[in-house]
Amino acid sequence: MLHQFIAMNREAIIRRCRAKVAARSGPAAPEAGIDQGLPVFLDQLADALRRHLISSPDIARSAVQHGHELLLQGFTVSQVVHDYGDVCQAITEVAVDMNARISTDDFRMLNRCLDDAIAGAVTQFGREQNQAILNAEIARGHERAGLFAHEIRNLLNTALLAFEALKTGNVGVGGSTGTVLHRSLMGACALTGHSLAEIRLAQGVHNPEQFPIARFIDELALAATMEANARGIPLRVMSVEDGVVIEADRQVLTAVVMNLLQNAFKFTRAGTTVVLRVGTSAERVLIEVEDECGGLPNGSVSELFRPFEQRGADRTGLGLGLAFSRRGVEANNGRIYARNLSHRGCVFTVDLPRVPVPAMATV
Repeated sequence: MLHQFIAMNREAIIRRCRAKVAARSGPAAPEAGIDQGLPVFLDQLADALRRHLISSPDIARSAVQHGHELLLQGFTVSQVVHDYGDVCQAITEVAVDMNARISTDDFRMLNRCLDDAIAGAVTQFGREQNQAILNAEIARGHERAGLFAHEIRNLLNTALLAFEALKTGNVGVGGSTGTVLHRSLMGACALTGHSLAEIRLAQGVHNPEQFPIARFIDELALAATMEANARGIPLRVMSVEDGVVIEADRQVLTAVVMNLLQNAFKFTRAGTTVVLRVGTSAERVLIEVEDECGGLPNGSVSELFRPFEQRGADRTGLGLGLAFSRRGVEANNGRIYARNLSHRGCVFTVDLPRVPVPAMATV
């Protein structure tokens, strides 16, 4: 078994990795990182292989720390990819030297673990690099429009980092690093649409039209499901009553609801489900997005709609989405509100007027 081989030949694998780092052109990894990080990673890798783990939390945490340390020491993302690629090559070469056979299943698990590690390190590297740039730009007094553009650049930069990792051939596009690329590109597309809708609101451009809410939700669900799948979050779209019509600026309303869904995907807990549903009455249409983020600590929801307000550990983005959502809904003669589900999650509601059904003519 591969986990036994790694445990028994741990020192030989570490020596082989050191030799590869020493022979590498360009900046070399710090000796402390090799001496301290590699043995820990090999132990975690052997444990994941022994337990047949699809994803190892220990490896993920180490990868995030590795990306953080390399950024602090001035290295590029290629260093991240090379470090984990060296581990794979060293294990394979030591196995060949010792005439030890690695089964197809073990090799597949090894590559999956390394792919997860690369994806985690690349994501953390890009996140901290982007945040450092953003802090510098805020210090220089850039306006909000510049921050939107910066956020798009951040997403594309992370996508480029993931693409560079994929180009090395050490990981496949169908794995975790490919997911980082896909999620970043999806985020860039969504933010572009959001920014265009924001500009329309700021310029007072308003193009209301009447359309069935059922068709609107069907079209929205296609894009939302793709993003949910990329994040590994189940999305449940409830059936919508036929014949219900609203009047709104469709582009702005799309950006509003997608923003609520993206927030839900971002903050809901692992293994939980995000729900999109529509409720109706004779006069109102309620579009609701429910997550399972665990609820707000103090139960207060009024501050969520303030600009630059962010909750939770994930602080990616600018904290402007809910403030934009409120402006967008109000521009369409509606209102938006949230309610806290204590220790469970949050429900965000877009409350819009319903187009009256024409009265049937009487004979």
